[in-house]
Amino acid sequence: ELLRECLTAVLSQTRPPDHVLVVDNASTDGTREMLKEEFPQVEVLALPENQGGAGGFHEGMKKAYEDGYDWIWVMDDDTIPSSTALEKLWNAQICLRQKNLPCNAVGSKVLWTNGQPHPMNTPWSHPFFKVPACAVRGVFLTSFVSVLVNRAAITAKGLPRKELFIWNDDWEFFLRIGKVFFSSQSIVVHKTKALYTPADSSNDRYYYQARNRLWILRLKDLPLVWRLILLLHFFGEATVYLVKNGKKGWHTILRGLKDGLKPLPW
Repeated sequence: ELLRECLTAVLSQTRPPDHVLVVDNASTDGTREMLKEEFPQVEVLALPENQGGAGGFHEGMKKAYEDGYDWIWVMDDDTIPSSTALEKLWNAQICLRQKNLPCNAVGSKVLWTNGQPHPMNTPWSHPFFKVPACAVRGVFLTSFVSVLVNRAAITAKGLPRKELFIWNDDWEFFLRIGKVFFSSQSIVVHKTKALYTPADSSNDRYYYQARNRLWILRLKDLPLVWRLILLLHFFGEATVYLVKNGKKGWHTILRGLKDGLKPLPW
């Protein structure tokens, strides 16, 4: 149902996308049949197995890149973009290019259903880099929930790491490509069931957060300052998770850290 709402909004943009690709992560709920019947104009990339959000973004962006698209608008299937969301992202990159400012990506402002910013998708702003004329500001990190990515960034830096499976894949990607911006005029609603962050997990899904954060911290080209920032952020978040989950939380985190010490999978 959320994918249906998402696609309806995507196809109703004031600046329509040139093509729409849906990555199906081996769903079993009738999604492919619904797409064929209700959205025949949409291309479907059916994966043979569930590769998680990271694998879905990797394969979808790879397909769009190989098909020659210059800009790729990436989003979750529970993202509902406002009618001008793509137009604002598009205009922002044009403005930046006219000012000779290289741009690898422009992210949207992500709200929850109650209208407040979604804490899971809040950008990490650059404190000294604003471009008022283009209605954007520079950021270090943004979210795959809604972001326009330049193919030049993929050419230079590669695709998202599918091995991360879920969580931290967007952070790793944007720290790697750099030259990322944020448009507060491009607005989307992230229709998650609750207003949450990974620390609010009540199951062993936090395993991926612990494992993936350690993988990122071990990257050779990650600046020292970012190692410290991401490490402190993880400690704070993990503390919240442990308070909520107790002994079970310790088991999940330790399992993730143990696997995070294994050789990097890329």
